[in-house]
Amino acid sequence: MRAHWNRINDWLDHRTGVHTAVRKFLYEDIPASSGWHQVFGSVALFLFLVQSFSGALLAFNYAPTPGDAYNSLRYILTELTGGRLMRGLHHWGASLMITVVVLHMIQVFLFGAYKKPREATWMVGVVLLLLTLAYGLTGYLLPWDNRAYWGTVVATNIASQAPLLGPYLSRLLGGQGSIGVVTFARFFGLHVLLLPPATAFLIAVHVYLVRKHGVAPAPGDELVPKKKFYPEQVFKDTMAIFAAFAILFVMAVAARVPLEQLADPTDTSYVPRPEWYFLFLFQLLKLFTGPLEVVGSVVLPGLAVLALILVPFIDRGQMVRVTRRTFAFSFVALAAIGWTGLTAAAVITTPKEASQVAVDYSAPTDWMELSSEELAGVGHFRQENCVSCHAVGDTGSKIGPDLTRTTIHRNAAWMIQHFKSPAGIRPGSAMPPIQLSDLQLNSLAAFLLKLNPQNATALSDAPDFAVQGALVYQAHGCNACHKVNGVGVDVGPPLNGLAQRRSRSWVEDHFADPSKLSPGSIMPPFKFSKRDLDNLMAYLFVLP
Repeated sequence: MRAHWNRINDWLDHRTGVHTAVRKFLYEDIPASSGWHQVFGSVALFLFLVQSFSGALLAFNYAPTPGDAYNSLRYILTELTGGRLMRGLHHWGASLMITVVVLHMIQVFLFGAYKKPREATWMVGVVLLLLTLAYGLTGYLLPWDNRAYWGTVVATNIASQAPLLGPYLSRLLGGQGSIGVVTFARFFGLHVLLLPPATAFLIAVHVYLVRKHGVAPAPGDELVPKKKFYPEQVFKDTMAIFAAFAILFVMAVAARVPLEQLADPTDTSYVPRPEWYFLFLFQLLKLFTGPLEVVGSVVLPGLAVLALILVPFIDRGQMVRVTRRTFAFSFVALAAIGWTGLTAAAVITTPKEASQVAVDYSAPTDWMELSSEELAGVGHFRQENCVSCHAVGDTGSKIGPDLTRTTIHRNAAWMIQHFKSPAGIRPGSAMPPIQLSDLQLNSLAAFLLKLNPQNATALSDAPDFAVQGALVYQAHGCNACHKVNGVGVDVGPPLNGLAQRRSRSWVEDHFADPSKLSPGSIMPPFKFSKRDLDNLMAYLFVLP
């Protein structure tokens, strides 16, 4: 059998050279000083492969057109098996890849491994860093939610400020006037069709140059006997890759990837915020206003990139041990302090309403289709802990009947009497009476009458602020004048889409003194507690 496999291996190697190439790759000589500090390149390559694979899986179910893109992403997250994991791997993989590439550049810079004859290797690495950032920029628009739309508006506006090339860049990105189908198509094309092959080609060139010139040895180690890449360094690279994937997998499973509402070009009150790795640039722009804005948006970033590319030609001295590279450490420390300071300032100055996503649109949102009365019924259902006795689809207890079964549904009057005196309606029932007012019982009945296997997720997915806001809305009789989702009275304006018509401060002032802002209004003033006001405002401002 062994002789048989040897003949197959010899035949394959003679025809393809694979066996010889792998052996030459694994048993290449590397400096004795090689170690854990040189694992970042292998981890970056692995993360690129993860991004390519997860991106391909997402593309199988993604519709690359505005609107459809958002709906297809919601389908991936809410309906597709493993969809949330795929998106989590791709989203957090982008952040982790940028982090690892930056760490790789810092390691090479600190050790001076860009010096002769490795200048070209360094410059190709700088271009790969820019391509990695370009993935983050072009992929930002693809979810087509509010966050993606307005963030891309800012990015295209920055590109348009480039001296001489600004109008051409704006036209190339399709960002003239507004963000639409053309911009989306070009960002998608860059992200999926152009950047991956360009990255793969440059990675191949980078690896070739590393192999051609060898791993840079520590000064003084040139005469020390070298070691083989396999098995010691391969083991270190493998362990680092395993650790990186473990971190990525935990983040993909445990950390929610934000998805906001469908992009709304009319929502001019939205405060755009970029991904964390671009926050420093976003904050830098605030330091330059008016005619100087181009300095922060184009000139300084351009000079920084140019300086990175020219590092091997600026520092042409002999290599010295890393412990003696005081200037290099000082430069990296200063850059880290600047980046951290700008990023922290951007986070601190983030408006409260922009710092968190109130509604998780990556989860089912059937609860948004409920009327305020039915959503208040969800609140009473939770308060009474009805699932301790009743099943709701696949959840809850089996003591009582499954409440999603339409065969047990009666009219509201029967249900309210059953709530008040279960044993009187069903002799022998062990269910205790529910101690709620008639108004509250009516809300509970309204929800249960609407409950079915399709919308049962509203019980678990409805956020607490929306449920509490609906309870406040019902308790103060707002439905006697206003409509929500078509239910209510037409005395006042319908409240759906309120966020597109009014600001939060205006609505709060209107609650306090309606006649001041709406002369002739018959609406009485309301004085809410801070908690009730926050919940009510949050609920009203997420109404579709």
